Amino acid sequence: MSKTIPIRSSADILESREHGRQLARLMGFDRVDQTRIATAISEITRNVLQHSQSTGELSIVEVEEGNCRGLCIRVVDTGCGIKDVGLALEEGYSTASSLGAGIPGTRRIMDEFDITSSEGNGVSVRMVRWLPRRRFA
Repeated sequence: MSKTIPIRSSADILESREHGRQLARLMGFDRVDQTRIATAISEITRNVLQHSQSTGELSIVEVEEGNCRGLCIRVVDTGCGIKDVGLALEEGYSTASSLGAGIPGTRRIMDEFDITSSEGNGVSVRMVRWLPRRRFA
């Protein structure tokens, strides 16, 4: 199962969040993990609209690696990029007078989190949440 959703408005954030939650539920993630996945999707897709000065795209795909199954979520934009990714990953750092908890918090609740960016060339975020082995064995 996979799906790609363009990120152009708040409605697209809601659609992405709900699709991620539904896919997680169908795969057997518990409610806590469904909420973690939906929260991660909300945070990263919202960043596209609030910070990139562009639009983007989210893709969600079921992945397998060895005996593990999970959800891989990619969010990309072609916007202004992040000047310093290292700072953006630090708790409390913000360029928008916010708490600066979004990106670091998202990294904490996902099993894998990779972000790449170069100023003026957009941002790419890849995150994975793995099913606990006991649920799909």
